[in-house]
Amino acid sequence: MTPTALMTPAQRGLGMVICLVTIVLAVLDMNIVSAASVPIVRELDPVHGVDRLPWLVSAFALAATALLPLYGKLCDLYGAKRVLLGAVGTFLLGSGLCGAAQSMEQLIAFRAVQGIGGGGLMSVTMVVMAHLKDPEKEGGGKGGATGGIVAGLGMAVGPLIGALFTDHLSWRWIFYVNLPLGLLVLVGAAVVLKLPASAARRSLDFLGAALAAAFATTLLLVTEWGGKDYAWTSPEILGLAAVALVSLALFLWRQATAAEPVLPLSLFRIRAVRLGFAIQGLVGVAMTGSIMYVMMYLQIARGVAPTSASLYLIPMAAGMTAVGLLIGRLTARGHAPQTFLVTGSAVAALALALLGLSGPATPLWQVMAELALLGCGLGQLIGQLIMLVQEAAPAHQLGVATTGVRFFQTLGSALGAATFGTVLARAYEAGEPGGTLGAVRTLTGTAREHALGSFTDAVDVVFLSAGGVLALALVLAVRLRAAGRTGAGSAGERSEDERPVLAA
Repeated sequence: MTPTALMTPAQRGLGMVICLVTIVLAVLDMNIVSAASVPIVRELDPVHGVDRLPWLVSAFALAATALLPLYGKLCDLYGAKRVLLGAVGTFLLGSGLCGAAQSMEQLIAFRAVQGIGGGGLMSVTMVVMAHLKDPEKEGGGKGGATGGIVAGLGMAVGPLIGALFTDHLSWRWIFYVNLPLGLLVLVGAAVVLKLPASAARRSLDFLGAALAAAFATTLLLVTEWGGKDYAWTSPEILGLAAVALVSLALFLWRQATAAEPVLPLSLFRIRAVRLGFAIQGLVGVAMTGSIMYVMMYLQIARGVAPTSASLYLIPMAAGMTAVGLLIGRLTARGHAPQTFLVTGSAVAALALALLGLSGPATPLWQVMAELALLGCGLGQLIGQLIMLVQEAAPAHQLGVATTGVRFFQTLGSALGAATFGTVLARAYEAGEPGGTLGAVRTLTGTAREHALGSFTDAVDVVFLSAGGVLALALVLAVRLRAAGRTGAGSAGERSEDERPVLAA
C-alpha cells in the first residue's frame, strides 16, 4: 500500500495547498521584519533600539536553524503530521506574542519562540509534500520542487509585503496576519493529512541534537558579529569559532556512534545526497550575495528608497516562479533533473557576472533584467535539489535528508553573509583608504562621487565572487549529472521493507 493510499486525489491536492501556505508563512517571517525596523524602533525603544535590531532577524534564524536536524529525526521517528502540527502551533504562539510585545527585549525573545516553530514550518512541510506525491506519477518528483520555488519567491517579496503592512496598517500586523492563516493550516492539516508514521518507537539522540544546535548557533553568531560588532581576530570571535569547531567535531563523533543519529553519516555515502547538500550550501552562499547586496547597491549607489528597492526583486521572483514551474512540468515528463542543475548553475553564474559589471550609471532596467535572469537560474536549482535528495535518500530517512538540505542552505547563507561582508569592506577600503561604508551617505560633491564609485566597484567584486561560487556549484552539478541516478539509496533501489508504515 502506498503512503497516501488512504487519501483521495482531492485530499492530496488540498494537502499540497496547505503545505504551500505554510511555507509562505515561514519564509515571509524570515524576511518581512527588515521593512518594519524603523517603526518598531520608534515605538518600542527609540534610544537603543537600532543597536538591537539585528537580533530581530538573528533570534529567528538561530532558533530555526539550530533545531533543523532535530525536526528531521522527529519526522522519521514519529511521523511528519504530528511534528508539523507542533511546529505550526509553536509558530502561532510566537507570532501572537510578537504582535503584543511591549519592549525590544520581549520582541527578540518572542522572535526566538517564533523561530523554533518557523524552522519546522519550512523543513517539515517539505517532508509532508514528499509524502503527498501522487503515487500514479512516478516522474513528478516529491513536491520539494514546488515548495522550493515558493520559498524562493517568499524570500524575494517578503521585504515588499512587510513595507506594505507597515505603511498602511501597523508593524504589529506583520505578526498578527499569521494567526488566521496559521489556524487554517493547523485545522486543515489535522483534518486532511493522513501520513506515514513509524511503527516502532525508538530513542532520540538528544545529545546529537544539542551538539548540532551548538555548532549552528555559534557559527551563525560568528558570521553575525564578525567584522561588525567585534573584529575577526578578537577574543570573542576566536572563542566562538573554537566552540563551533569543537562542537562540530563532537557532533560528527556522536553521529558515528549513536544508535539513532539525528543526521546519519550513512546519508553522505549516497552520491546524490552528498553532492545535493554541497550544491545547496553553495546556492545559499550565492543567494546571500545577490539579494542582500543588490539591495545595498540600489539604495546606496543609486539612491533608491528601501520600499522601491524591494520592487526590483519582483523580476527575480517572477523568473524563479515561471522557470521553476516549467522545469517541474518537464521533469514530470521524464527530463532528468540533473540537467537543470547544470543549466541553472550556469545561468545564475552568468547573471551574477553581468551584475558584477554594473556601474553607477548602469540603466536600472538592465539591473532588473539581470535579476530576472538570476531568478531563471535559481528557479532551476532550489526545488530540483530538494527533489533529488528526497529521491535518493532511503524512505526511512526522508525526514533527515529533507531537513539536511535546508540546514546546509542556511549555513551557506550565514557563511556567505560573513564572507561577502568582509570582501565588500576590504574592496571598498582599497578604493577609499580610511573610509567606511557608513560615511558614504554623509559625503558631498567630488568626495561623494568618488566614494560611490569605490562602493560600486566593491559590490561588483561581491557579485563576481558569488558568480565564482556558482561556478563551483556548476562543477558539482556536472559530476552529479554524470553519476545519474545509479547511486546507492536511490528511489528505484529501495526495498518494500524500507517504506514507512501507514498510520491509521
